[in-house]
Amino acid sequence: MTAGPGELPVDGTAVTRLGSGGPWEALYGYSRVVRAGSLAITAGCTSTVDGRVAHVGDAAAQTAQAIRIGLDALAEVGATPADVVRTRMYVTDRLYVDEVGRAHNAVFGPVRPVATMVVVAGLIDPEHLVEVELEAYLPVG
Repeated sequence: MTAGPGELPVDGTAVTRLGSGGPWEALYGYSRVVRAGSLAITAGCTSTVDGRVAHVGDAAAQTAQAIRIGLDALAEVGATPADVVRTRMYVTDRLYVDEVGRAHNAVFGPVRPVATMVVVAGLIDPEHLVEVELEAYLPVG
């Protein structure tokens, strides 16, 4: 992960911004994960690995891969899966809802974060079937 500039939020704790080095981060101006005080948030995570879509055609495997990428990013700022309090899943077809939900449950069933799943018209790469965002809460101090 690569670090970005830090500022101080209202509570005085530093903001940490880390990038994965992916091609879109610099091009579109965003971070893979940001920690501000006790809150850690990922950007949308897909099953892109080494610049290629992994698990083409398999929504469950894409979901598991995207969650792993998000959890790895959260780990860079000190969060664990147990710290995740919200997830968002963007799915390109209603046909994938059950398998995406079950892949989510395989990781987060014991944690039970609040979750939203939305069916969308499409994602940046048409081979992506799902995109996942994660938010974690970590006590400060």
